[in-house]
Amino acid sequence: MRDLYKFVKYLIIFFELLNKKILSYKISNQQILHNGVFVKNFFKSLFKLSPIFLLASLMIISNISVLSEMTGIKLNILIIAPIATCYAFIVAMLTEKFKFADILDAAVANVKEMQIVFFILMLAYALADSFMYTGVGAAIINISMKVGLSARTVAVISLLISSCLSVATGSSWGTFAACAPIFLWLTHILGGNVLLSLCAVAGGSCFGDNLGLISDVTVVSSAIHKVEITDRMKSQGAWSLFVLVVSSVLFLIASLSLPTGSVNPHAAIDAIPAEVWEKLRSDKPAAVNLLNQVKQGVPLYMVIPMIVVIATALKGISTVICLVLGLVSCFILGAFAGTVTSVSTCLDLMYNGFADAGSWVIAMMMWVAAFGGVMRKMNAFKPLADISVYISKNVRQLLFWNGAISLLGNAALADEMAQITTMGPIIKDITDENIEGDEKDMYRIRLRNATFSSALGVFGSQLIPWHVYLSYFVGVATTVYPLQVFNQIDLIKQNYLAIIAVSSLLLFTIIPIDKFIPGFSIPTEPKVHIKK
Repeated sequence: MRDLYKFVKYLIIFFELLNKKILSYKISNQQILHNGVFVKNFFKSLFKLSPIFLLASLMIISNISVLSEMTGIKLNILIIAPIATCYAFIVAMLTEKFKFADILDAAVANVKEMQIVFFILMLAYALADSFMYTGVGAAIINISMKVGLSARTVAVISLLISSCLSVATGSSWGTFAACAPIFLWLTHILGGNVLLSLCAVAGGSCFGDNLGLISDVTVVSSAIHKVEITDRMKSQGAWSLFVLVVSSVLFLIASLSLPTGSVNPHAAIDAIPAEVWEKLRSDKPAAVNLLNQVKQGVPLYMVIPMIVVIATALKGISTVICLVLGLVSCFILGAFAGTVTSVSTCLDLMYNGFADAGSWVIAMMMWVAAFGGVMRKMNAFKPLADISVYISKNVRQLLFWNGAISLLGNAALADEMAQITTMGPIIKDITDENIEGDEKDMYRIRLRNATFSSALGVFGSQLIPWHVYLSYFVGVATTVYPLQVFNQIDLIKQNYLAIIAVSSLLLFTIIPIDKFIPGFSIPTEPKVHIKK
């Protein structure tokens, strides 16, 4: 009983520190026994956080096979998000006595802020499909493979090619589905380390999700933090290349003991079993088309549309215009290359891209944005914000905790998009409410927050065993290379790109190493400071 009494006392003190930012004070035994307001407020705050616990629990249970089999629960985020949103409505009405109409207005208002993002996402998905079908992706792979491959180099080449393809297509899942069959079988033929190549493809597939102009992750995280996507590319470009170079060196070092004999990459495609082709046709038809184009060959000029998109983005041109120019250029060049046979082909590709975006990612974003609006309406995350501000002595420390919150949110929600749309507004509010500076410096800080959301969402997913990303990657890898059974831990052990990306981003934020990376530094005191 005495231990329980002490526990309650410490909980009360902890709650008051979070919500009243009091450095120290004393509580008498009589206050604990008779002034129940402290305990009431603590459990009220805990109850207001319960929707996020529900969302996280359902995501974890649904993505860990043992738990899903045990409980019989296997839900998609498109179902989990509405459930959590409805529950959040109930919590908001019970704790804050809000009217249903007021909560609905807050949810809809949060969704409205994402309207332009929905249009960008539709164009991005259309461009991704077009790049896969018209030969842009195949041209990138064929150019990269001309360097020559051996068991010693196949892992690093896998990393570089999948990184380039993910930047071009903006799709980590599509890139993985296209590259895994090639490089796993190629590694098998060369006598290389299949697991090492698998980790390289997994990391490289995520590279463009964090940097690519047409990645839904980049688009959404930029919109939440009110920054231009093109500015994101320029600000984190040098850091991204640093991560890629360092991880490439690590993959080379890990491959030094492997043989040096080479083989024609097309032999790897020929070696893919018929049942794997059938599975890809069913699950990822775009990957089948890309593999056939790699084998048959496409004109090298089909790489030009990707160059157009990247060049216009670096020039600071509007994201929508960059995407439209990419679509037009790949359709025109595809007509010359023979991969685009008619105008209806172009329209079909655009239709499929719009449909894919609307059928899942946009619908999911609307529900998660509504959920975030309700949670913000009842100020559910105030204790979390208060503690990060309380323990931070300067701007760098506060931003470091923003990164930590993003990573923990990703681990809790087991989905990078759910993390971005749920935790992104939290770290945005922490920054806006607690850091002062001129608009130019605050914009650079928002760029860092946007990088936290996407990078710690995508790369962080590679280090979380129960994350939906790893579940997908393991499923595809086991399907396309049935000679070996993979698990989530296998993809974490040597995923050097993800390890370097996550660790360097957090380290460079709290220690001013980022000032040595062009365009990546953040302003610090006295240009910006924490509000008193």
